[in-house]
Amino acid sequence: MSTAATMSDILRVMRDLGRVPFLRAAERPYADIDLPLPIGHGQTNSQPSTVAAMLELLEVPAGGSVLDVGAGSGWTTALLARLVGSSGRVTGVERIPDLTRRAAATLATLGLPWAEIHQAVPGLLGWPAAAPFDRILVSADAERLPMDLVHQLAPGGIMVIPVASVMHRIRQEISGRIVDTRHGPYSFVPLIPW
Repeated sequence: MSTAATMSDILRVMRDLGRVPFLRAAERPYADIDLPLPIGHGQTNSQPSTVAAMLELLEVPAGGSVLDVGAGSGWTTALLARLVGSSGRVTGVERIPDLTRRAAATLATLGLPWAEIHQAVPGLLGWPAAAPFDRILVSADAERLPMDLVHQLAPGGIMVIPVASVMHRIRQEISGRIVDTRHGPYSFVPLIPW
């Protein structure tokens, strides 16, 4: 893996990709506004400034393997795919079947074959079949740190996740020690346990 994407890399990818393909027709006029937008089923496409901050904390490396939990519309999965590049791998997981289908269809139009969206499996958090991951992005608020996801991190891996409305950056050291830093309050839809 190479060095992590910088904020300028993240903003460039966000600008180049845009949110329009990931929104329903009624929300598309608002795509450039820095607000979360509804995507159906009580879910949202996250606020762009929040996504940028999370991606910066995630330190996305070119060529890395990334898990995107709560993929929703597929926007963050596509952003991650652009950041890791074709030598990387991005696995999105979404629990709502309609959103999973829509996200997969949108991704298919973007020429990002190293990114895929899967329907979440009841009783399973994340996507253990493809673990370990260098990075895990969670776009839903957990009540407490989900160790099932921590165990899917590769040594040296990083997870960014809101826990009890506070953004956490979890790093699994090569030694196995977990380092948890907090990065301010955020509001997300809840992470629904299966």
